[in-house]
Amino acid sequence: MSEELSRLEAVDIREVWPDEAQDFTPWLAEEENLDILGETLGIELEFEAQEKDVGDFRADILCRDTLNNSRVLIENQLERTDHSHLGQILTYAAGLEIHTVIWIAKEFREEHRAALDRLNEVTTENFQCFGIEVKVWRIGDSARAPQFDVVSKPNDWNRTVSRDTERVMREDLSETQQRQMRYWTGLHEYIVEKGSSVSFPSPRPSRYLDLSIGRTSFWLMIWQTPTRSEIGIWLNIGGENREAYFRLLEEEQVDIHTEMGEELQWIELSGKQRNRICLHKEDTDPQDESDWPQQFEWFTTKLERFNQIFRERIRALDAADWIPEDDAP
Repeated sequence: MSEELSRLEAVDIREVWPDEAQDFTPWLAEEENLDILGETLGIELEFEAQEKDVGDFRADILCRDTLNNSRVLIENQLERTDHSHLGQILTYAAGLEIHTVIWIAKEFREEHRAALDRLNEVTTENFQCFGIEVKVWRIGDSARAPQFDVVSKPNDWNRTVSRDTERVMREDLSETQQRQMRYWTGLHEYIVEKGSSVSFPSPRPSRYLDLSIGRTSFWLMIWQTPTRSEIGIWLNIGGENREAYFRLLEEEQVDIHTEMGEELQWIELSGKQRNRICLHKEDTDPQDESDWPQQFEWFTTKLERFNQIFRERIRALDAADWIPEDDAP
C-alpha cells in the first residue's frame, strides 16, 4: 500500500504578516530570515538598518554584502508592484549609494519586472537589481514556510562571458592568466559537482579569490603560488576592530585546532589593515594539471571546515568582550 501524500497549500501572506511595516519588515530583518533570502540570491547579507530615512522617504531594510562590504537595499511591498515603489527604489539607490537592490512583492507586474531587467542590462557591474515574489506554503496542519521566487535578476553570466571573450579577443590574457582561469573554473566546477555548501565566486585570472564567510570585515582568501609550489587559505580579519576580533578568536585557538584536526598559523600583521589565520599546503604545484583533482579536493574539504568552525564564531564576536592587557585590572 502506497503512502498517502498531502497537498501543498498556498497561504494568504496577509494571514502571516497583516501589516507590511509592522510585521513583514521586522520579520525579514531577523538574521535567520535574511539568511533564507541570501541563500536564494547567493548573497551573504548582514543587517545594517531598518526604516532608514532618505529625504522624505524611508527605506525598509539596509544590509551589507559581507563579501565586498557594499550596501544592499531591500524594499518590501506585500501587494502587486506599483510605480510609486519603483520610484522610491531609484531614489533610495541614489541617496544611499546602493550596490544591490532587492524588491520583494506579492506579485510583479510585467512592466516592473521588465524595468528591472532593463536596469540590469544597461547598468555597470557595480549596480544590480533583483525582483522577488514572496509566497507562504503549508502541508495540512504543519507550520507555514516562506518561499522567495526570483522573477528578475542580473544577467551576470552574459556579463562575464562578454568580458572574458573580449579580453581573450584582445589577447589580454597571458599564458599564466589563462592557466589561473582554468584552475579556478575547474575548482568551481568541482565544488558544484560535489554538492558542497561552499559559496564560490566567479572565477577570474588571478593568483587568489575572495570568498564570503558571513560578516563584513571578514573574508576567506584562497590562493595559489606556482613559484613556491604552494596553495592555501587565509581567513582575513579587517576593520577597526580587527585586533579585538583576532584576540577573541585566539582565545579559542586550542578548540579551533582540535576541530580543524591540524594547527593553523595565526598572523598579526603589524601596521597592516588585516590579520590572518592561515592554512597552507606545501609541495603542491598549481601548474601540474594532473594533480588538480587532488588540489581541488583539498580546497573543498578545508573550505568546508573553515566555514563549519569559524562562521558562527565570527557572527557571535563582540569587540567589547576583549580587554587589552594594558587595560586589564
